[in-house]
This record gives sequence, structure tokens and C-alpha cells, in this order.
Amino acid sequence: MKMIHIILYFLALLLSYTSNVTSSVNDFCVANLLLPNTPSGYPCKSETLVTENDFVFSKLVPGIPISPFNAGETSASVTNLPGLNGLGISAARVDIGINGTVPMHIHPDATELLIMVEGQMTAGFITPAKLIVKTLNPGDVFVFPKGLMHFQLNSGVGKTYAFAAYSSTNPTLHIIDYLLFGNNLPTPTIEKTTLLDYAQIKKLKAQFGGSG
Repeated sequence: MKMIHIILYFLALLLSYTSNVTSSVNDFCVANLLLPNTPSGYPCKSETLVTENDFVFSKLVPGIPISPFNAGETSASVTNLPGLNGLGISAARVDIGINGTVPMHIHPDATELLIMVEGQMTAGFITPAKLIVKTLNPGDVFVFPKGLMHFQLNSGVGKTYAFAAYSSTNPTLHIIDYLLFGNNLPTPTIEKTTLLDYAQIKKLKAQFGGSG
């Protein structure tokens, strides 16, 4: 029994040492954007080449509105803020014009935290069993759990914008409209699997650049 205690003691010391070494060595890992991205992030830039500019992004300004949604986003992710590499976080500014909307979309690899700044926005997400939706005003914070379909729309009288934070350095974005109508998936297949009208599908395909 004493031998087991001794082995457990040394295992605990080893784990503690390894943890301390990892935290001290990996204070940061600035992305080397000249090398390919990997499942664990970009390779680290040599610390001798790291500068303060690797940790600053100065252009989180209103995004260009995208038709037909009248909404735009500017992102601060690892691709333009290399210091985020390995930290599991990124940010964005979301601007929505009058009657505009951020359409139904999914971030399969990131939770989103939305922080309202100006105007009024209605935001929500959908689960198989429940709809969660809330009208937001400046100072409100709303969280969208990872992988759930969600949206934001301008429900006020003027423009609205918010800042968002994501639990990923480069969150994936899947917009439902483009998934359904922006490719060459045959119209009859969409008609059968969604019960949408054939003519409406063709109209949406024309709008989002799809074929078939």
C-alpha cells in the first residue's frame, strides 16, 4: 500500500510540474500566418519576431451592409489579430440597418456572446424543443450556445449595432440561406426535403447564386 502511495505522489508531482512548464512556456503563441492552419491552430511565430502589432486590431468599424440582409460584420479573428492564436476567443462588430437582419446561421465551433451598444435588436436561437427570443437594448448581453441556429434583426426605428465575442479564434459561419440556395443542389431535392414551393426555390437560387 505504501508503494502505491509513493507512486501516486510522484505522479501528482509530475502532473504539477508539467502544468507549470506548459503555462510558463505557452504564455502566447502568435500565429505564423505564412504557414498552414492546423486543427490546433497556426504554428507559432518566433518570439523574436513578435511585436505589439500582433496583439492589436484597430479596424473594428461598421461592416459593409450585405444585400439583401442590410447587415454587415467586421471581425477580429486570428487571421487579422495573430495574437489570438490558441486563446480560444475572437470578437466582431455587428451592424444592422433599418429593417435589416442577420439571417439564420450557425457557429458549429463557437459560443457567441452579443453585447448591445446602440438601437434595438431582437435576437434568438432555436432548439428542437424551444425558441428563445428577446428584444435587446443598449447594455443588454445575450448568449447563443455553440452549434444552435440563431438570428438577430433590427426591431427599432434606426440603425443598431452590437459587439460579439466568440469562444473560437476563427469561428465557422454557416448561413442557412446560402447552404440551401447558394449551391447546385437540385431544386426538386430542396422542394421535397423542405416542402418549399418550386418557384420560390428558383427565385431564391437566383438571388443567392445557386444553380440546378
